Amino acid sequence: MTEREQMNVVIVGHVDHGKSTLIGRMLADTHSLPDGKLEQVKAQCARNAKPFEYAFLLDALKDEQSQGITIDTARCFFKSDKRDYIIIDAPGHIEFLKNMVTGAARAEAAMLLIDAKEGIRENSKRHGYMMSFLGIRNITVCVNKMDLVDYSQDVFNDIKERYTAFLKEINLTPRHIIPVSAREGDNIVSLSKKMPWYDGLSALEAFDDFEKAPPRIEKALRFPIQDIYKFTQQGDDRRIFSGRIETGELAVGDEVVFLPSNKHSKVTTVEGFNLPAQQSSFAGQSTGVTLETQIYVKPGEIMCLANQKKPHVSTKFRANLFWMGKQPFVKGKNYKLKLSSQQVPVVLSELVSVLDASELSSIGNKPQVDRHDVAECVLETLKPVAFDEVTTVSETGRFVIVDNYEITGGGIILAPVFDQTSALKTKIKARDHNWQRSEISCSLRSKAYSHNAAFVMITGAKNTGKIALAKALEKKLFEAKKLTYFMGISNDLLATEFGTSDKTLNRVQHIQQLGEIAHVMADAGMILIASISDVDSYELRMLRDLTQPHQTIVVHVGENQFDDEQVDITLPESAATDDAAQTIADHLQKVLLPAPEYSI
Repeated sequence: MTEREQMNVVIVGHVDHGKSTLIGRMLADTHSLPDGKLEQVKAQCARNAKPFEYAFLLDALKDEQSQGITIDTARCFFKSDKRDYIIIDAPGHIEFLKNMVTGAARAEAAMLLIDAKEGIRENSKRHGYMMSFLGIRNITVCVNKMDLVDYSQDVFNDIKERYTAFLKEINLTPRHIIPVSAREGDNIVSLSKKMPWYDGLSALEAFDDFEKAPPRIEKALRFPIQDIYKFTQQGDDRRIFSGRIETGELAVGDEVVFLPSNKHSKVTTVEGFNLPAQQSSFAGQSTGVTLETQIYVKPGEIMCLANQKKPHVSTKFRANLFWMGKQPFVKGKNYKLKLSSQQVPVVLSELVSVLDASELSSIGNKPQVDRHDVAECVLETLKPVAFDEVTTVSETGRFVIVDNYEITGGGIILAPVFDQTSALKTKIKARDHNWQRSEISCSLRSKAYSHNAAFVMITGAKNTGKIALAKALEKKLFEAKKLTYFMGISNDLLATEFGTSDKTLNRVQHIQQLGEIAHVMADAGMILIASISDVDSYELRMLRDLTQPHQTIVVHVGENQFDDEQVDITLPESAATDDAAQTIADHLQKVLLPAPEYSI
């Protein structure tokens, strides 16, 4: 028995334009309802002296029935001779657009309804635009409630002409535009004699005419890592990299690369929970793998096959964005970007254009993106991220933006942006430009203190003795008459004092504040010592940039996961604290000597 083809289709449109009625009618006329369900709903309406509506078959939630509107995306199923359909009924009210975006994100096709009597409304255009930026190209338009305009061909043609022109402006071409009456069943599963002037497809035939995208397994591998598990009992030293494969497939022996870190390895085993050993895994499956070489990557990396086309890696990309937050999307504020399993801070770098989605008119020189605006913009992450254009791999080309734990925006990635400017470098340049320089130069301080300034950063995993080492180093330098200070504020406390309530943004605030403090204290001629746990190469680079032009000396405790040029000293975790501190002090004695003075 061959498995039947399945397709996700979202139904969208302005409020009260008949989405739920169309779906209810489709369920009834394709005999997809449970036995007796139609009669049960009709009997319930009769008992309550309430006219029967096909929408009642779908509006099962109590809140929806009491308010008469769809407030959340509802899912239902029906079958045609060709395939099985999962239908997503999306809300039409503007207040519920967030729910609508959530429902439409997994859709492969869309059917958009327009009320023939009311005509094209604000959300008719807004929803069309949202289909465009979600990357949904399979679109059919149904002009509903034709019975209310006496099945007028002129009314239909006018809506068809105007809405087709609108969709063309946003690069959408509907497969079909169909006149229907969902309540009366006209042109739903077969053509109606009430509209002899129409000789196209019925709504059901239009469903079957939607083109099915190639299976996700045929695309390049995209395996976002959600977590990494380490086992220690009974001599088990496996590190399992786990997540859900979005596209493609992988197998034992595959050469893989993790992005954005660009670390390589080979798949040794494919793991499953309470399953025997697997040889492969494919799109849609949650799985785990072990690797031939032990590499250190964090959750959020995307595993790809080394011999396939890779996603882009950059800190900037051009995107279409739909904003749903109560507060506007503005420059100069840190937000959280969620892209596959990656969660990184993001800022609005550039506003290319802001559009009124109801009229598709540009709002000139607008400094922000307000609620329900759509925008083309350049977003910048504070760390590199891996992504695809939405037209290539939609699963890694869509994102949402979170502000204060609320999803406030969503969009699609159009293209990477590669340039040398960054928000951090711009900030540092502005800082240095506005800095009121002391008349006591760094060289004068170095001569007076008999050493150059530096930021000594002790890194490594948690609980590896970094703080004790930092204190021991401070004592040795102090006894050697060096101007030094151990900043013993913990990661968590520093983040609480200077950051936000969001852990992702906390981390960035921590790094930035640590770098700024190091810059100030090094400018005063001091040797600042601090420790930080689980730092990555991008954070190291950020700290070096913030501390410049002063030296940053990195001491790593434990197995080194960085490139050689990123770490100055590597110490084993087992090293005695006093010996390790002496090793660092000896190194500092060599590299922090002030430049000799020459005289003629």
